[in-house]
Amino acid sequence: MAREISGILKNYGLTSEFIEPFGNVFKVYTKKGVFALKKIPATQGIDFVRHIQQLFQQGYYRIVPVYPTFDGRYGVWSHQSLYYLMPWIDQEENEERDNQYEKLFRELARLHQLTVKAIPIEQKERTEFYEGVKAEWGKQEEFLEQWISLCERETYMPPFFLLSSLYYMDILQALRYAKRKLDQWYESSKDEEKARTVLIHGKISMDHYFIDERGNGFFSNFENAKLGSPIHDLLPFFSRMLKSYPKPVDEYVQWYTTYTRYFPLKEEENQLFLSYLTHPGKIIRTLESYLNSNRKKEIRYVNKLQNEYWQLKNIEHLVMQFEEIEKAKNNENHEASS
Repeated sequence: MAREISGILKNYGLTSEFIEPFGNVFKVYTKKGVFALKKIPATQGIDFVRHIQQLFQQGYYRIVPVYPTFDGRYGVWSHQSLYYLMPWIDQEENEERDNQYEKLFRELARLHQLTVKAIPIEQKERTEFYEGVKAEWGKQEEFLEQWISLCERETYMPPFFLLSSLYYMDILQALRYAKRKLDQWYESSKDEEKARTVLIHGKISMDHYFIDERGNGFFSNFENAKLGSPIHDLLPFFSRMLKSYPKPVDEYVQWYTTYTRYFPLKEEENQLFLSYLTHPGKIIRTLESYLNSNRKKEIRYVNKLQNEYWQLKNIEHLVMQFEEIEKAKNNENHEASS
């Protein structure tokens, strides 16, 4: 591996003195400084290079620099992998955590704003998508009704049955809310001939956002970047961050507010965002999996259900505040127009 890396570094005019591996990242010490050499699968490499070039062409430079080789390439192909070179950056937490996330979401809004593009979409395609999702979620609601009937037939409920029975109404209400928002999305967008896309980062986290000594923020790791709806950056972030014990959500509301201040979501985007965010798919899959499980794993399933329920309630509290924000905006717009 060291010989392969040394050969790759020659494309940058570098000679390694010491190489320290960190998974797929290699910390390379040279006389010209310390660098990060990242290895990614060749299947990701083509899109990665294209997206880096696209960002530069559109005037977006708030990314951790990807150094070109002598002949201008943004990576070196070797043994079914792409290697690309960046400066090595040690993240220093010299600011309050909330302020760092505020900057992250402001920068994410800027990334989306600079790469926004409307693409044509067939109404038939939108309708087929809607009907397919609605049918699937309808079956899930039927499954929940069958599940509670199964639980109620038990004379002495196992712990998992008992816990899921206590959570049943919350799960059902979350599913019905998600279905209602899906219906609203379809009504709002069914006559639209275009859809808004942006270049989504694909893996938003503080691990991929760096703040320099001047307070400027930079994204790294665009390996999962692709064109899509802006909600595809927001959904996994909030879902992941709320996967925990019950917690206050005020800071998450503030981050969302910061993002939408600089890049407001359209009505239909917000409806689809809330629909997917609240959909209790994880819990339903856990219930289905339990039916085919070995009862010796009862404790593991109870713990899993408990954690997923906490996430569901965290999301519920967050969405309630989102709804209040949207309601206040609509009232302000109504008053301004009257």
